[in-house]
Amino acid sequence: MLLKLFLTFTKIGIFTIGGGYAVIPLIETEIIDNNWLTKDEFYELLAITESLPGVFATNIATLVGYKIAGIKGGIFSALGTILAPFLFIIIIATFFHKFQENIYVAKAFKALRPIVVALIAAPCYSAIKANKMTFKKMIIPVIALLLMWQFGVSPVWIVLFGCLGGILMQILKNKGIIKS
Repeated sequence: MLLKLFLTFTKIGIFTIGGGYAVIPLIETEIIDNNWLTKDEFYELLAITESLPGVFATNIATLVGYKIAGIKGGIFSALGTILAPFLFIIIIATFFHKFQENIYVAKAFKALRPIVVALIAAPCYSAIKANKMTFKKMIIPVIALLLMWQFGVSPVWIVLFGCLGGILMQILKNKGIIKS
């Protein structure tokens, strides 16, 4: 199992362009297709990962590996996501100075941008569907996005107010003031 986790996350590390949220569809497909986790379990780990500091792909791989095979699973999964990109960066850094001015290299990187955007948008859409998000439920994330994007509010404040708002909502639900 440990070798399979390592190889799976190494494959994901090799074929992920853009990193971060672009890795979600690949990880989701691998995890669900191997029947390691249900979609709900995967999205729970995804939510936890979004609140952790550090590299997103490594964090989600570590949590998934831990859930599947304990501490060793987490370590092997994390190493799988790190190893291939690390080697690629070493190779690229060695030769990049020779290619950075090449017009075709610049165009290739520019052409990859819309693909990365699509890879980020796809899991957002999947998460909206999986969580049965209604327009009413989307108001708070949209407001948070606008506050960060248009008004420069730090994401730290958004997360803190989100946590406080969630705690307040739960207290009000428990007291019967607000219905689910």
